This record gives sequence, structure tokens and C-alpha cells, in this order.
Amino acid sequence: MKITWYGHSAFRVEAGDAKILIDPFLSGNPSWDGGWEDPAKGITHVLLTHGHSDHLGDSLAILEKTGAMLVANFEVCMYLVGQGASQERINPGNLGGTVDCGGFTTTFVQAHHSSSFPLDDGTNVYLGNPAGLVLHFPQEKTLYHMGDTDIFGDMALIQELHRPDIGIVPIGDRFTMGGAVAALACQRFFQFETVIPCHYASFPIIDQSAEKFIEGMKGTDTKVLTPERGKPMEL
Repeated sequence: MKITWYGHSAFRVEAGDAKILIDPFLSGNPSWDGGWEDPAKGITHVLLTHGHSDHLGDSLAILEKTGAMLVANFEVCMYLVGQGASQERINPGNLGGTVDCGGFTTTFVQAHHSSSFPLDDGTNVYLGNPAGLVLHFPQEKTLYHMGDTDIFGDMALIQELHRPDIGIVPIGDRFTMGGAVAALACQRFFQFETVIPCHYASFPIIDQSAEKFIEGMKGTDTKVLTPERGKPMEL
């Protein structure tokens, strides 16, 4: 499996024939200035954890350019269809559900957050329940992108049901759990082989480094990867 971080919560995951973008906030991302075209090359799937603009990002342009399958909750899927995405290429789900994505499955699991998108008139359109996404591949490790979330006790059930090997974990505080709490979540509820922190070092009002998370994970058997933006990692 090859994973590339593009800052904030945006990741490219390559496993088998699947080339996946998760939460592709690329244009306007303060921690990424490379645009969306290169990260989107050959993309087969776009996965979205929730509807905030720093997660939907360039989804619509990428979907129109690549013809990729959109995997998201029903409200996000239908909102993007209303904006021009193909209804023939959506694969909606919701909490507790698993969808077959062709070559892998995606399970929608709980996340403690919110989900909406700002309109030009200053109001927000509600976009369903935020989620974490668990990706199961036949011949690869199981990946859990937590989305934006706080710690919650039912993380124990996610571990019991899915046993993820790799965790992508928000640590930036203010809008998600901070580094120390994220480390507690990883240690108390999961048995990750590898964790990758995200949702930090982008906007100035969230934490600018992964130091609290790294410190909190010391003494564990879990490997913490703090990748360089745009540089693929083999896991």
C-alpha cells in the first residue's frame, strides 16, 4: 500500500488497482501549494468523511475530470450531484453501513463532529452525519481514516469489529481532538501497527506540529509516521 499526505486531512491511497483520494482539500489548502491535478492523476475513487469545505475541497472538479467513483454519505453525494457530479458514479452510505467499492470495501463509522457546507448567502447546507472510514482490502492492511473527531468510547467497537492496522488520526485541537487526547485514543482503544497524524500545521488556529501526539505515543509499539507532504510512503 502506498499512502501520500497532501497536508490537512487529504490523502492519496494506492492499493491494488484502487487509487483513492480521501478528503481532497488541495486548492486553498494553506499547507499544500501543488494544486489538485497531480494528486488526482489516475484516481478511481474519491472518499469523503464529511461535508466541510476543508474536506470536500476539490472533489467536484476531480470527479468531473477523472470519472472517479464518489463514496460518501447520502447527503454529501446528493449535494455534489446537485452541483454537477454524475449520479451514475456515486456510492452512498451512512453510519454502520459497508459499501463495495470494487476491489475494496468502505465502512462508515462514527465520528464526533459536524457536517455542513457554506453557501454564498452566508447560510450553511446540512450534509448529514460526519464519519470515519474503514477501508478493507483483500491483500492489504486495513486502513482507518478517522475523519474529524473527538475521542469516544465506541472506538473500542471499531477496533473489535475491524481491527485496523493503519490509523489516520486528527490531532490539531480546536475542531478535533488534540495531540495528547488523540494519543490516548490510539493507546486505549486500538492496536495500530502504524499511525499517521493529520489535521494540523495548516490553518494558524490549530496546532502547528505533531509534537504532543508524538510525545503521547512514546513507549508504545505503534509506529508514528509524520510524512513529508506530497512524498509517497510504502506501508
